[in-house]
Amino acid sequence: MKAGLAVLASGRGSNLQAIIDAWEQGTLPVNMVGVLSNNPQAQALRRAQSHKIPTAVLRSKDYPDRRSYGQALVQQLQAWQADIVALAGFMLLLDPVVIKAFPHRILNIHPALLPSFKGLDAQKQALDYGVCVTGCTVHLVDQDMDTGPIVLQAAVSVKPDDTEDTLAARILKEEHRLYPEAIRLLATGRLKVCGRKVEILDEGGNYLD
Repeated sequence: MKAGLAVLASGRGSNLQAIIDAWEQGTLPVNMVGVLSNNPQAQALRRAQSHKIPTAVLRSKDYPDRRSYGQALVQQLQAWQADIVALAGFMLLLDPVVIKAFPHRILNIHPALLPSFKGLDAQKQALDYGVCVTGCTVHLVDQDMDTGPIVLQAAVSVKPDDTEDTLAARILKEEHRLYPEAIRLLATGRLKVCGRKVEILDEGGNYLD
């Protein structure tokens, strides 16, 4: 039985579109059970609706505190029978109640090679620091920002004339390739978490050489 995948997004949803494309092409063996946003104007919602994927909006300002918002998130995700949650530009830090409801089942993608350049404006941080290489990271979500165990990474060279926009565009191409692959590995039981390290198993459940 395929895992149920829910995506949380706050903005345009370009990574959501990459996930939907992989799902429709048959390379991502999941059931897309829903897309949720904290922003009723998010383009991600319209992307989901155009593919007949259920949507929901939960605005944090409609709840008295972060915990009650987290509980509402869990209720919606469970109502959709989500097994895996993918954060695709979801601009809220999840409450621990959500993490506990989906242990090692929540993924996030970040536009830097973690643990470098956590948080917002990762591309600007990379340029300001003067690195020659940056990239993107898919990681499992824990209770802090951008600190969970790393699943996959892709490197992107920084060019001398790069701006935030040009660098972000090249990183985004790698994000669109990497994120569906990480979801596929999790959905097919090929990730084993050992402390801070994530081992990728082969299709027979054995460790890769």
